[in-house]
Amino acid sequence: MIHALNILFIGGPEIIFILFIVIMVFGADKIPEIARGLGKGMRQLKDATNDIKHEVTKSAQDSGVMDTDVTKNINEELNKVKDDLEDFTGSVRRKL
Repeated sequence: MIHALNILFIGGPEIIFILFIVIMVFGADKIPEIARGLGKGMRQLKDATNDIKHEVTKSAQDSGVMDTDVTKNINEELNKVKDDLEDFTGSVRRKL
């Protein structure tokens, strides 16, 4: 178990060694193309997760599972409590 966690903690020399191996395998001219491809892939993954989240939220609102009026009321009450707490702490700070 401890050895598996050590993989996550990669130091400087290990990163340099990995970069050296990548350059040897793919060549210096292919690295920008690989990085571009990885960037595009990460962007597509992010867009896909945002689309899924949007669709789930939309379907929950349409089916009435997620009641926006209730959440708005809760947020308003929380903001009132937060304002009251800030007023109280402000008066305590002034007295000190």
